[in-house]
Amino acid sequence: MARVSDSGFEADRDEASLVARLRAGEDAAFEELVRRYGGRLLAVARRFLPAEEDARDAVQDAFLSAFRAIGRFEGQSRLSTWLHRIVVNAALMKLRTRSRKPEALIEDLLPGFLEDGHMAHPAVAWRKPADDAVEWAQLRTLVLDNIHRLPEAYRNVLILRDIEELDTEEVAEILGASPNAVKTRLHRARLALRGLLEPHLRRETA
Repeated sequence: MARVSDSGFEADRDEASLVARLRAGEDAAFEELVRRYGGRLLAVARRFLPAEEDARDAVQDAFLSAFRAIGRFEGQSRLSTWLHRIVVNAALMKLRTRSRKPEALIEDLLPGFLEDGHMAHPAVAWRKPADDAVEWAQLRTLVLDNIHRLPEAYRNVLILRDIEELDTEEVAEILGASPNAVKTRLHRARLALRGLLEPHLRRETA
């Protein structure tokens, strides 16, 4: 237990030292920040922005914002958490400013229902991927590709809640929506995503 506590203390002290150096304007500290967090921030940006150039631009914008705002970082959360929020906002801003393409309506992706309320095509069991790193990587790519087929308003809610694991109130604040709207969009996004994935993942029957 002491080792865990000591490790946590060292990490906190190391982070506090990095923040102090950043506030002092040390070039080496900024380079360390990019080296330490750049990879994970790029991974976050890619979830929102499938085009690599867009994702890298969002990360660059996020670091510029962080550099300008480091004096206002109060240390009430981890530095990584603060940076995560900044890169999410940078990615969403990138989405808002790029040229819009026609999107499918969410209604076109939702399952149909019969008059008695039952689904027209009941969900079937999905096959379990093999315990293989390559197949799991392919599955992650498949899921993310189909998430990006969802209309933007639903896609962003799904990514923020189910991948970034933010709570409903945080998502509502980031998107400028009510918590109820977030819950409704999330439910519909999950239904639509399941419909998109089912042809690829349904279990073969004899």
